[in-house]
Amino acid sequence: MAANPRSQAGALRGARCAGCSVATYPADSACPRCGGPADPVALSGTGTLWTWTVQRHAPKSPPYRVPSGGFAPFAVGYVELAEGVRVAALIDVDNLDGLRIGMPVTLTAGGGVPRARPTTGAEDS
Repeated sequence: MAANPRSQAGALRGARCAGCSVATYPADSACPRCGGPADPVALSGTGTLWTWTVQRHAPKSPPYRVPSGGFAPFAVGYVELAEGVRVAALIDVDNLDGLRIGMPVTLTAGGGVPRARPTTGAEDS
C-alpha cells in the first residue's frame, strides 16, 4: 500500500526505490523506473522553480466555486527538489511578475496540492 504523501507537520512525503534510488512524489510502494520496492521518505521541501504559468481566468463552474472575495489570478508550476523530483504546486507570491525560472522556493504539503513560496535569506541558513 502507498504511503501517505503528506505528513502531519506539512513536510512532503515521497518514496525512494531500494534498488535504483529514484525518488518519487507522491509516495508509491513501487518504483516507476524499475518496478522494485520503494520505501517512504521525507523529501527536502526546498528546490527551484522549474516552470510556471498564471491562471488569469476563473475556471468554468461547476465544479469551481467563486470565492466570496471573487476570483484572483494565481500561479501554478513545477518545483524541482534537491532529490530530482518535480512537484506540481500552487505558488504563493505577492507579485506574479516576480516569478523566475530557477528561483529558490520552499514547498509544504497542504490540504490538496502542495504550496510553494520564495525562499527568504533567513531560510537559507
